Amino acid sequence: MIHLEHINLVVSDINKSLAFYQAAFPHWQVRGGGEGQWYGKPRNWLHFGDDYNYIAFNDDGVGENRDLTGHQVGLAHFAFVTDNIDAVIERLAHAGFEIAKDGAEDEYRKNIYFIDPAGYEVEFVQYLTDMPNKRNRYDLD
Repeated sequence: MIHLEHINLVVSDINKSLAFYQAAFPHWQVRGGGEGQWYGKPRNWLHFGDDYNYIAFNDDGVGENRDLTGHQVGLAHFAFVTDNIDAVIERLAHAGFEIAKDGAEDEYRKNIYFIDPAGYEVEFVQYLTDMPNKRNRYDLD
């Protein structure tokens, strides 16, 4: 079996990014961090997660993230599954983060999108069924 262990995000401010993800994942913690060099440029790094999954942050980012309404090559978004999307929305709102866009209406799932402080689009989805054929419906006609 293969599963995703971590994603590595280049940001300009680890603390601002961390505030977003701490609100979304209150059960995660800072696993470790440090300083280093990346191709001659100094950077700080930090791992935030649990014993099995984490997000790696590096603070040597410059410039703006890609235009999420455009067609540039790059990351469009990434998603996390939750069993309580309303609680995620409430925690992020309490921390000062607004919903960027609503997800599609579907009787078998709820989803929502936020933009994190580094400009990455993050989706949260709650499935309302355990049946894969209903969770993963596609209009292929």
